[in-house]
Amino acid sequence: MTSLPFFSPYRHGFVRVATAVPKVRLVDPAANAASTLDQVREADAAGVAVMVFPELGLTGYSIDDLLQQTALLDAVETAIETLARASADLAPLFIVGAPLRLEGRLYNTAIAIQGGRVRGVIPKSFLPNYREFYERRWFTPGAGVVGRTVTLAGQNVPFGTDILLRASGPTPFTVGIEICEDVWTPTPPSTAQALAGAEILLNLSASNITIGKSETRRLLCASQSARAIAAYVYSAAGAGESSTDVAWDGHADIHEMGNLLAETPRFSTTAVMALADIDVDRIRQERMRVVSFGDAAALTPSAFRIVPFDFTPPAGDLALARTVERFPFTPSDPARLRDNCYEAYNIQVQGLARRVEASGLKKLVIGISGGLDSTHALIVAAKAMDQLCLPRANILAYTLPGFATSDRTKANAWALMKAMGVTAGEIDIRPAAEQMLKDLDHPYSRGEAVYDVTFENVQAGLRTDYLFRLANHNGALVVGTGDLSELALGWCTYGVGDQMSHYNPNSGVAKTLIQHLIRFVAASGDVDAATADLLEDILATEISPELVPGEQVQATESFVGPYALQDFNLYYLTRYGMTPSKIAFLAWTAWHDAGQGGWPVGLPEDQRRAYDLAEIRRWLELFLRRFFANQFKRSAMPNGPKISSGGALSPRGDWRMPSDATAEVWLAELQAGVPA
Repeated sequence: MTSLPFFSPYRHGFVRVATAVPKVRLVDPAANAASTLDQVREADAAGVAVMVFPELGLTGYSIDDLLQQTALLDAVETAIETLARASADLAPLFIVGAPLRLEGRLYNTAIAIQGGRVRGVIPKSFLPNYREFYERRWFTPGAGVVGRTVTLAGQNVPFGTDILLRASGPTPFTVGIEICEDVWTPTPPSTAQALAGAEILLNLSASNITIGKSETRRLLCASQSARAIAAYVYSAAGAGESSTDVAWDGHADIHEMGNLLAETPRFSTTAVMALADIDVDRIRQERMRVVSFGDAAALTPSAFRIVPFDFTPPAGDLALARTVERFPFTPSDPARLRDNCYEAYNIQVQGLARRVEASGLKKLVIGISGGLDSTHALIVAAKAMDQLCLPRANILAYTLPGFATSDRTKANAWALMKAMGVTAGEIDIRPAAEQMLKDLDHPYSRGEAVYDVTFENVQAGLRTDYLFRLANHNGALVVGTGDLSELALGWCTYGVGDQMSHYNPNSGVAKTLIQHLIRFVAASGDVDAATADLLEDILATEISPELVPGEQVQATESFVGPYALQDFNLYYLTRYGMTPSKIAFLAWTAWHDAGQGGWPVGLPEDQRRAYDLAEIRRWLELFLRRFFANQFKRSAMPNGPKISSGGALSPRGDWRMPSDATAEVWLAELQAGVPA
């Protein structure tokens, strides 16, 4: 892949696919072949590798008994020969639908064409013969037809349901094909195709339209792509089909592992096409990770013929043809974001409530800084006590100001504790910190302005020490406040520091999600208007550990990088095991243009900024170094619930790695794979 440019999706394991719905001319294979070629040439110019057309697209689906006319079937074979010859200078593998004779039988088939050759013919396995469908009147079922050949375009061509097409070249991939009704059955042929290695599954369909049927088709395609851990590319008959008794909407869409990537407009009166880049590398990664997929493959007999073909990706740059969320933990769709926040919040509440219930204790202790994490942890704690029918006064909340605590965060901490109705207190840690620094003979105790890691961690350690002793003294549990992003970056003090607690409801929540959870609560009606305003002020406060005194705020993101990018890096490294160069490519796609929209609702304008490739590369390198160097902190992290399908870092849950692993392989790939 190294010969491909960095800005080519094909370099990073993507394969561009297209689904097309031409305007069919009934019983005119020559005209339909010409319109098919028009769309193939358009796809070729767009860098497409695989393309699918509707069922029986060379004749039209709705031609009934004309399907068995010899003149028409002869014209079909001539049209296939025309398509094969014309494909010699076109890169895509394209699949068209046609009726085809073999040994005195007529089959409803998919014809795969590429590089001047007919590569294979796959018959439809299951023929619908109910309600408006009468396919058994004309066709022979293809189920069980294997190992056969047919002569087409002067070639002996593999024929059967046992065919997979496999592309060689710098970006290899494997294609499986089925036809319409096949996916509506309990045992779609595409399931066996996926288990045999096909990452891209194609469906040539006719599928007339009735009220509500389009949503059922989307559900079928989405669920098959999710269950088979594959891409599912679907095309259906549209403009030009006969409307004598039924209608056609030309529904075509592309799904990957359950997610809709692209679809055509329905009810178009002209030819339409949709394309998207399939992450074949991600599909392979997920199949490797989901070991039950391999178990199912081992139990499924595989007797597929592999038909090879060469595909050479376009040599130049291509813009990625799929949406990449800037915030993978925080979707830009308002409805999904609202649903995600509802679930995340209630997972946290339920987890903490269960821990309180199991402990037999009735009280909680929590430190409140006036920042994002402790604010949300207190909100969760208050809701958990409500759920347990315990008074919020049983939450012993303390603000613990140190050498750099600002008036704003301290005032917000007090206002929040009062608003939540908890038992509020304050312990100034500075006298104890000064004594400890003196005992350590630290330069600060001699009047020198030395603000090193010892100076910082004395404060962080004392805060946690006080909280644990307060818990001992009051028969309570210490509620942790650190989040998933801080754990990934090691931005926490190990041991008797903010890394430790009795239970941490935030441990599975990324920093970029925390702020939306707070907004969710502010808008939920659970708090009054004054508290909602207070939460907005906390959200607007710059993220800082407030450990080093001075006029300039100690900005966390200047040390560990923008959380927007680091959460992105965390998601794609741990959830999908992607290479650093691919993560950088995706980050550039998502972040290089701040004006392209797609921002989560409520995100402040000052966070809607762009990052160039140099910034992305620099912060990704820092992420890798910090992530590997700080595994020892995660190996000893307290309990807390998994929140997102993006993963968690608990050594007892999603993430296991040795504390002494090195980042050198990842750093070397980053250096070699991403332009400086």
